Amino acid sequence: MMGWLNKIFKGSSSHRISEGQYHGKYGEDRVWNGHSGSLDDNSDFENEDIDRAIALSLSEEEQKQSNVPDNGSHLEEDEQLARALQESLNTESPPRENGHLYHLPFPYSTGFRICAGCNTEIGHGRFLSCMGAVWHPECFRCHACNLPISDYEFSMSGNHPYHKSCYKENYHPKCDVCKHFIPTNASGLIEYRAHPFWLQKYCPSHELDGTPRCCSCERMEPRDSRYITLDDGRKLCLECLDSAIMDTTECQPLYLDIQDFYEGLNMKVEQQVPLLLVERQALNEAMEGERNGHHHLPETRGLCLSEEQTVSSILRRPRIGAGNRIVEMITEPYKLTRRCEVTAILILYGLPRLLTGSILAHEMMHAWLRLNGFRTLSQEVEEGICQVLAHMWLDSEIMSGSGSNVASSSSSSSSSSSSTSSKKGTRSQFEKKLGDFFKHQIESDTSSAYGDGFRAGNQAVLRYGLRRTLDHIKLTGSFPC
Repeated sequence: MMGWLNKIFKGSSSHRISEGQYHGKYGEDRVWNGHSGSLDDNSDFENEDIDRAIALSLSEEEQKQSNVPDNGSHLEEDEQLARALQESLNTESPPRENGHLYHLPFPYSTGFRICAGCNTEIGHGRFLSCMGAVWHPECFRCHACNLPISDYEFSMSGNHPYHKSCYKENYHPKCDVCKHFIPTNASGLIEYRAHPFWLQKYCPSHELDGTPRCCSCERMEPRDSRYITLDDGRKLCLECLDSAIMDTTECQPLYLDIQDFYEGLNMKVEQQVPLLLVERQALNEAMEGERNGHHHLPETRGLCLSEEQTVSSILRRPRIGAGNRIVEMITEPYKLTRRCEVTAILILYGLPRLLTGSILAHEMMHAWLRLNGFRTLSQEVEEGICQVLAHMWLDSEIMSGSGSNVASSSSSSSSSSSSTSSKKGTRSQFEKKLGDFFKHQIESDTSSAYGDGFRAGNQAVLRYGLRRTLDHIKLTGSFPC
């Protein structure tokens, strides 16, 4: 009997445990990894030696009982020993949860156990002890695939167990660019980057491997899609392309909408100021020739000119050629003559309607200020109040959900940007989200002129109204406190 017991105890084993932690901060580098636990399965729930040893010991005692009538007390002791042995093999290697050992409070003398899975009695059969409960082996199931967990290790989310593979598939973050699981860093933690507005998460390596961003929404190009390449090297995602304005003629309905917006604020621009859509190079050249302009570096997307110049404007929208590249750009020179304080407004081509409109509303405010005698303003005050008007226009567009069909004048049948998303009353959900993003950009700008200037101007307008704020600016050159 003791020889069998020695063999059985040597056959028992315990299993290793792994655990982890996760940390994260919004708007910065993210670090994440999951928790995993371990499952004591008593060597895959099978030990034929144990069963044979118990059966043999009981058989020997039955034979002794038939030969020796007064050995009942010995038989009872051996039966208790066998039961204690079965209990010890099921409980001697307790699992870990979050790194702490815990033991099941079952006395060796009872066989009454309730399975946490099916709520029926387990009896003297095989069972698992984990998660503070006991289970039939077939009742301890993965919360994702609903198949029994027979591995030595399992993962937890909330109060639910998972196969490690199922947990990884459901909870391990995937990169929105390459679509692979985001790898762990040198410390064994999952580290990724995230856009503060879109929450697009991606591997840190994509910031160094040349992955392009959309020049409008700033999202990185996923590997399974192709952004449009504009002639100046800018990239434009297909969703932003859907409402993009590509030439001067196409922009005229939007220009009329913003003129109506200013007239509704009792700020009508009396002079007819030419509006031209231009390439980046033409915008930069015009910016160098403008002595008194304020520019938002590093990327200038609009300009209010007061100097006489000849500007190369886009006459007809380009088409999309091989490799998703813009081709056949048609331009013409436009000679600007000085008829008033403002000679023209220039806007970078290829931007979505709402972004083009917000830039145009900003530059229109520069024109209004010059035409109404607001001179020698500080950059913070002038750029700040212009950003307030751009923000107000975006607000009005998002609230109304309306918009002119700015693409209707295009005769190009090959372009996908002649979309119904820009038609009145049919703006897409993405375009509404895009409007919120452009507002977010204005609100979170960190520059002193555009960011601090906007926040000071917006606070003044909210407190005193636009008209009183403008009167105070004209009188003092500063925002009212």
